[in-house]
Amino acid sequence: MTDAHNALITEFYRAFQRLDAEAMSACYTDDVLFHDPAFGPLRGRDAGDMWRMLTTRAKDFTLTFDSVRSEGNTGSAHWVATYLFSQTGRVVVNDIQARFVFRDGKICEHHDHFDLWRWARQALGTKGLLLGWTPLVRNAVRGQALKGLKAFQASR
Repeated sequence: MTDAHNALITEFYRAFQRLDAEAMSACYTDDVLFHDPAFGPLRGRDAGDMWRMLTTRAKDFTLTFDSVRSEGNTGSAHWVATYLFSQTGRVVVNDIQARFVFRDGKICEHHDHFDLWRWARQALGTKGLLLGWTPLVRNAVRGQALKGLKAFQASR
């Protein structure tokens, strides 16, 4: 399955490059578990809606990916997203390591790892530089991300 899993990861990121959240979500099982430092854990439809929200709001967005690998029912990739953070108008270059678990030819777990303090320094400027490492800012970032997701879902 290694080739099929590598193709699935590649399909996911090519869809992301096109800002095609529906194609991205189609790579997931219905009960997918997504986790990253900004949103925390999201399950099922919430994970797909996160991508729908992010792709519809994307400004000056580019994405590159490489190091696609899989073995057995797990896989990984490296990706870099560059975009304009809408709340501050600042450019963010987010360097992310992704891990995947596969089931029945789809992604059932997707874990993105990145340095939230580095992200906060870019997205929030001085506030992020000085306080981005603290639980206060980390919790505020997660709270704002989840609030945005709930508002997006309510508007649909």
